[in-house]
Amino acid sequence: MTHSANHTQKPRRAHRGPARHIGRTLALVLPVMLVLSGTLAVTSVNWSGNSSDSMLTASAGDLSVPAKSRAPQDVLRDRLLLELQEKNPGVALTHLQKEVDRHPSLARHCASIARALGRAAVRAYGPTRAQSYARPVCDTSYAMGVAAHQNG
Repeated sequence: MTHSANHTQKPRRAHRGPARHIGRTLALVLPVMLVLSGTLAVTSVNWSGNSSDSMLTASAGDLSVPAKSRAPQDVLRDRLLLELQEKNPGVALTHLQKEVDRHPSLARHCASIARALGRAAVRAYGPTRAQSYARPVCDTSYAMGVAAHQNG
């Protein structure tokens, strides 16, 4: 007795290997990652258009509390700008030179701090009086800050 040759077999299912598993995982994880990265990108953009505004972040929390760790050059710049307002640009420039001498790692930031002092001096004292405080601290960066703010 022979069996008929038209015996139908059930079709076999496709092999479920690692590639299929990875594909399913990516299909679930990728949209979540795209949403998260897009949200972070949108919250870190400075939408005000003013470069002097501080950048907002999604985890800003209480903005009235100062940041716990700031770069030493930022702390120094802020302190010297306050000193410029309370005393005069000459005192601030002298203290800038002393701090750079005491902490050589600040030397690379000296020019930008001196330019910021020059711009602030023009706002506080006017261009002529601000220029009278110029001295060769960080080359001529203070004078360049005065001139840039005076002309711009």
